[in-house]
Amino acid sequence: MIAKIIKGADFGGVINYMLSKQEGKAMVLASNNIGFTDQNLCAHEFTLQASMRPNVQKPICHTILSFSASDAERLTDDVMVNIANEYLLKMGYCDTQSLVVRHSDRQHPHLHICINRIGNDGNTISNRNEKYRSMKVCRELTERYGLTIGEGKKAVNRHRLRGEDKLRYEIFDAIKAVLPQSKNWKDFIADLDKQGIATRFKTKGNTDVVQGIIFEKDGCSFSGSKIDRSCSFSRLNAEIKRNIRQAQQRLSKEPMAHSTDESGFKSDLSDALSEVFTMPMPSGGIDVDELRFQKKLRNRTNRKRRI
Repeated sequence: MIAKIIKGADFGGVINYMLSKQEGKAMVLASNNIGFTDQNLCAHEFTLQASMRPNVQKPICHTILSFSASDAERLTDDVMVNIANEYLLKMGYCDTQSLVVRHSDRQHPHLHICINRIGNDGNTISNRNEKYRSMKVCRELTERYGLTIGEGKKAVNRHRLRGEDKLRYEIFDAIKAVLPQSKNWKDFIADLDKQGIATRFKTKGNTDVVQGIIFEKDGCSFSGSKIDRSCSFSRLNAEIKRNIRQAQQRLSKEPMAHSTDESGFKSDLSDALSEVFTMPMPSGGIDVDELRFQKKLRNRTNRKRRI
């Protein structure tokens, strides 16, 4: 079970989308704190309550709860209503209006929930850290109802993706393809560049300390953690270090005649890696020799200042 949260301002548009499926493909399962007899009347009631806080530009929390296709038989309408209501309760949306609609236009079962962020008392319901809270609630409900735990991005139907979602998954797939063969950061960045993916690094303030990584493709940019947790700078850094250690271990098992070359290789690799991690990165790749030269100039300048 996973949740996707979309903010909006047009209750009529959201409700129309939720109900405008082919006959039998959309079913209203529950309406909480709101009467549902007519689509337009329902949207009007949502809008009327939201008008108590006109300064809130996006009072709609459109949440989509999706489940594995393998759980379809056990997910009866009653079970899905229970899951939806528990989700709303744990997310703090029990004292407001909500409409729960089940769609059956896809292979996997899923619900659309229109939630009013303006509560029945006229106060705005906080959405602070809602994505993290939502992930936690989804894990809890998945375990408690014995639902299938998803296989992450590997199980996503790529051909259904559009726009930024499609780009995000293309970057994810490219990273997972080149990472195992990357002997260092230079190789990693160069291989992604061949696939039209540029890489740049975020640094701490005006320092050269790397704090994050950003991937760019077709004019869109995403931080590594937005691609996937495994694509954050710290995780990628750990994987590349592991690749380097494995390469060094393989070299250490070769005949002693190559020991001198190994030492030189390790020293050069260590120096290059150190420079990569302590200096800002250009998006078009890394020229290790240039970085080394710049570092020497900087060291000379620092020595002159001390004198």
